[in-house]
Amino acid sequence: MLATIAMLLTLSGATPVAAQLGASDVDVKLVLAVDTSRSMDQEEVRIQREGYVEALKHREFIEAVAGGLTGRIAISYFEWAGYVVPNSVIDWHLIETEQDAIAFASKLEQRPIITQRRTSISTAIAQGAAMIVSSPYSGIRQVIDVSGDGTNNSGNPVAPTRDKAVEAGIIINGLTLMLRPSGAPGGLDKYYADCVIGGPGSFVLPVYKIEDFAVAVRRKLVLEVSGLPASPTVGKIADQPATDCMIGERQWQDMFDR
Repeated sequence: MLATIAMLLTLSGATPVAAQLGASDVDVKLVLAVDTSRSMDQEEVRIQREGYVEALKHREFIEAVAGGLTGRIAISYFEWAGYVVPNSVIDWHLIETEQDAIAFASKLEQRPIITQRRTSISTAIAQGAAMIVSSPYSGIRQVIDVSGDGTNNSGNPVAPTRDKAVEAGIIINGLTLMLRPSGAPGGLDKYYADCVIGGPGSFVLPVYKIEDFAVAVRRKLVLEVSGLPASPTVGKIADQPATDCMIGERQWQDMFDR
């Protein structure tokens, strides 16, 4: 059967999809934007970092990469709080093999952990969008993966920044650390659903216990790399009034005034 298909392709002049792809083509350009604001203690930040390192080395992630149309992805990483943390940016790496994934994870593992004040999700989205636009790779999909534990309270408003990125063809997914109250009515996952994520198939994945973080990151990365739709329970938020996307800024101003 395979020989017959090959012969028919030759006779018809058709070219297999893989043969039409260039060296810079990837299944997805993926930016990992990780919150290291001081609302998280050092233990939580450490476990969060270890969760990303573990997920990037995991067999499920590597198999998801290999199972794509091109069999490769481009990935980058940075940490943010009120602004992008200096020296946290790991620029674009091509991941095609297990060795590629381990090398990227090892580079992340070696970075010092630095926390900063405030929370600017809008800055994280803008940084991720800028990295995607300037990337040397051509992605079938473009994704910013934002993980955080609070609402936007610094920088530009988050919703308009999100909208501009989505208009540019970028998908934004969220992973919310819900270890303590965030001040967002309806929960931080609801805030992310209404104000942060966007684009076709975008989703929010909540984490309620820090020890579950590594599994949640791995699950999220596999979905983003494979392009498969999230399960109906992921990102399904209760039917509540739309979230005030400026709630973080208002709470910060109230605290400042007091």
